Amino acid sequence: MANHKSALKRIRSNEAKRVLNKYQHKSTRNAIKKLRELTDKKEAETMFPTVVSMLDKLAKKNVIHANKASNLKSGLAKHIAAL
Repeated sequence: MANHKSALKRIRSNEAKRVLNKYQHKSTRNAIKKLRELTDKKEAETMFPTVVSMLDKLAKKNVIHANKASNLKSGLAKHIAAL
């Protein structure tokens, strides 16, 4: 158990951040899955910018690595182009 007031606060803030990061990461993964399941190119093209924005936000906050975000965006762009 933590012995200092600041350590207790750090534990609380880490937990809050962990929950928020988990929620945002999971919702982004679900959006990617939905985008990959789409068969209509028009619909996929309209959804693509929102998914890219979500990935960029995760990378900016170091929830995922910047290169992983780039790889995912590239793969999604290729998927949409192939539709």
